Amino acid sequence: MIHFPAQRRGPLSALSLRLAAAVGLVCAVVAAVYLGRAGYRDVNGDGLTLLDCFYYAVVSLSTTGYGDIAPASNSARLVNVLFVTPARVLFLIILVGTTLEVLTEQYRTGRRLNRWGRTVKDHVIICGYGTKGRSAISALLENGTDKSRIVVVERSGAAIRQATSEGLVAIEGSATRSGVLNEAHVRTAKAVIIATDSDDASVLVALTVRQLTAGQVRIIAAVREAENAPLLKQSGAHHVIVSSATAGRLLGLSTSAPPLIDVVEDLLTPGQGMALAMRSAERAEVGRSPRELDTLVIALVRRGKVVTLSDQAGAVIETGDMLVHVRDDRPQAASQV
Repeated sequence: MIHFPAQRRGPLSALSLRLAAAVGLVCAVVAAVYLGRAGYRDVNGDGLTLLDCFYYAVVSLSTTGYGDIAPASNSARLVNVLFVTPARVLFLIILVGTTLEVLTEQYRTGRRLNRWGRTVKDHVIICGYGTKGRSAISALLENGTDKSRIVVVERSGAAIRQATSEGLVAIEGSATRSGVLNEAHVRTAKAVIIATDSDDASVLVALTVRQLTAGQVRIIAAVREAENAPLLKQSGAHHVIVSSATAGRLLGLSTSAPPLIDVVEDLLTPGQGMALAMRSAERAEVGRSPRELDTLVIALVRRGKVVTLSDQAGAVIETGDMLVHVRDDRPQAASQV
């Protein structure tokens, strides 16, 4: 099932608003009948009290009335024609408002689903909305990816609600099932990020995505154990990140070279100082050494492969190269740009 970001008030707020409107309408009719009570006749012939006015207003708005209290004068009949009858129609509309809203919401959701299905393309599918999945989405948003180009696939209902509250499209179900991935339009996706809680599930998701897309969609996966990384690559993942090994290296660096941890945290934390970025080489930069540029270039990406500056191939920038560089990510620097 596809869940879109919520665009309406909560049910308690909507119900309270309808209840207040109904009570206000009843009070308005009571006031009109009580002011013109001399023009009404009841079966007892003793005139209308305030309680009788409330009774008449309630039975007139909720039903067609019982006839025990009826307008006798022309002015009272005019009030019934011009005010009480329209109020009765409005009261009935308020009573069935919940049903009407449900039908309207279903129609609106169906239209949004059809429109989304026709326009979704080159999007990124996040399989798993845990810590890794949320961090991946944060990185995508920081690099300029629009929220409409991110689709979350998650089994947990609580995680689905959290994702939709963040303005993301979410699909409830297991990413190991081809039907769920087809709902996410995996064949037209730009990439699939696998951030599940277990390596077994990651392997199954990678196999399913590769089968559905024939290897045409880039698959990036995270695993806990390094020994499962080759299995994931054989399953179709183009890039595999070993979370436990990466955490272990950082723990080792924190003992042998503590300042390096601060540098890594600075690079990975947005808005703190430094950040890793990638851009295309400009025409004026082709043929020059990366070390000569004002930008701090740390590597080149040439035909999909990383070329370090220490390699002879990385001594000169070629046409089509991507430059991996360190940029100033402080808020004041971004505003100056």
